[in-house]
This record gives sequence, structure tokens and C-alpha cells, in this order.
Amino acid sequence: MKFLDQAKVYIRSGDGGAGCISFRREKYVEFGGPDGGDGGRGGDIIAECVDGLNTLIDYRYQQHFKASTGVHGMGSNRTGADGQDRILRVPVGTQIFAEDNETLIADLTEIGQIEILAKGGNGGFGNTHFKGPVNRAPRHANPGLEGREAWIWLRLKLIADIGLIGLPNAGKSTLLANVSRARPKIADYPFTTLHPNLGVVGARGREFVMADIPGLIEGASEGAGLGHRFLGHVERCAVLLHLVDATQEDLVGAYQIIRNELAAYDDGLSQKQEIVALTKCDALTDEILAEKLATLQAVCDTPVRQISAVTGLNMQELNDTLLGIIDNKGKPASDSPFPSDDADDDAPWHPLAQGS
Repeated sequence: MKFLDQAKVYIRSGDGGAGCISFRREKYVEFGGPDGGDGGRGGDIIAECVDGLNTLIDYRYQQHFKASTGVHGMGSNRTGADGQDRILRVPVGTQIFAEDNETLIADLTEIGQIEILAKGGNGGFGNTHFKGPVNRAPRHANPGLEGREAWIWLRLKLIADIGLIGLPNAGKSTLLANVSRARPKIADYPFTTLHPNLGVVGARGREFVMADIPGLIEGASEGAGLGHRFLGHVERCAVLLHLVDATQEDLVGAYQIIRNELAAYDDGLSQKQEIVALTKCDALTDEILAEKLATLQAVCDTPVRQISAVTGLNMQELNDTLLGIIDNKGKPASDSPFPSDDADDDAPWHPLAQGS
């Protein structure tokens, strides 16, 4: 299934049914008076957060959603039936914006959450409502009110326990494929991943969700390289796993580019719990690796981990550490089996400020 995280759709709630003009006519009852019923209410447009979806791809092929019109009133004081509601089923983490794509209408973060986007029009009154002591036989009824229409934006922000971030070609997709059954596209060139991927990772008999965010570039906070849409997925990840490619020349520059873009987009992102991992360590000799590790560690406030998704180096230990942090709500587990690369294995953990 293709991934789509943004869609523009047209919605229109149902019109109300018209009131009825009718008079009671029976045998031996020549002037029975008005008995026109009211019109039914138009259907609503409703957004519902459901389980089992992680993309908005359905809204690429259908962009117009209209609710049913209420049934007109009938004689014998019969009220018309209400119009049928139209439900837009969206995945967890969907935000709904007005046509300007800035005004937030709803933020659906829990399964079963419902938001009425457009209410249907009220049904019109039948002529029974207009009967009075002066006008005993009114020949007037109200038409139903029109429904509301609008263009809205649906924007999905993935909700995951772990978010993989880093420059393009840092090894994020390879890592996700190694620890889960997800099968993202993997190739030896930048921007292989063009949309986020989700994978379920197992550790200690437990499971957690990991999101592979497409590579960020300098200027992402200003929208470069679809940066706004990619950074939006990072917002709702509990922990950030920052991958730095060990085979590149400027490790410090690569790390700081991502940190700067997180802070520029939203200061809350830079305050999230972060784990830094040096990837592709199998491609370097021990001497070069130690030198690069020391260089990167000098600018990081957390211990830099050495991993290789290809050979599986320290991957199980990394999963156990991530699970421990999730269980402790952002705080690293004290009994984490993941080896520290610091000179002192008993050195205290110094995470970035805790995020929500």
C-alpha cells in the first residue's frame, strides 16, 4: 500500500428536507385542518479515527464527500427521515485543517475519537406549525436549510515510539529492515526513501513501533526537501534515534545540521530524548572508527553508540535499550545491556532535556 500523508478533500453536509403542505381529508371530515409533517435533518460529515490505517491513500482517489439530504415531510404529520451521515475514516495522528491549511479544526490522536466537521441542515417546518386562531388553514411550509460545504486538508503525523532521523543515506531504512519485517526500499544513493515507513520491532518478548523518516537536509525547517512534512512526523515520536554515517568525512557537521533543523522547526523537537548511533561501523578499521567516534562524542551530550545494521553489530542491545527507555517514559533503563563507548562504562547517562 502506498503512503500518503496529506490530502485535500471537499465535504458537504446534507440539506434539510422541506416541510409538507397537507390537509386532513377523510370521509365526513371535509375541513380537517393542516397535517403537513416536518422535513428530516440533513446528514453530517464526520471524521472518525480508526485502527488499522497508517496512510491517507484512500483520499487520493476520492476527494468529494457528500452526506444525504433529509427526507421531505409528509401528510398525516409524518416527519421525514434524517439524512445519512458521511464518515471519513482516518488513521491515528491525523490533523484536519481548514482550506488555508493553517487553521486547525481537529487533531485525532485516539482510536474511536470522532469530530463533526459539517453539520447537516435542519428540516423545514410543515404547515401544521403555522396553524393559528386567525389562519386555520395555512398554505405555507419552510424549505430545509442548506448544508455546509468546505475544502479541508487532512494531514497525517505518524505516532511511533521511535523515530529514525539523520541525513539522507545514513542507513535508516537498512536499520528498520534489520530489526522489523518492514521492507523499505534500500539503495546506495541519497533520497532512496521518499515517504515514512513503519515497522514493529520485537525485544524482550515485547514490541514497539519504529518510524523511518526520510532523510532531512539543511533548510528542512523552512520546507526544503519537503522538510515540513517530514519533520511533522518526528513531532509525535517518543524517542529520536539519530543515525550518523561513519563513512562520511564531516561527522560533526552532519550531526549538527539535523539538530539545528529540529530546533528551528520546533524547539520541542530539540528537547526530545535522543540516542545517537554511528552507523556502518563495519566499513571502517578499528583505528579510524575510534578516531571518528571520539570526534562525534565531543559534541554529543549522550553516549554515541556503534552499530551496523548489515552485520548486526550491537543491534539487539540497541533494541533492548530503546525498549527500556520507552518503558521508563523517556528515561534510559538503569539495567540497559547496551555497552557504552565512553572510557568509563559506569559514567552517568546525560540525556537531552526530557520531552513530552
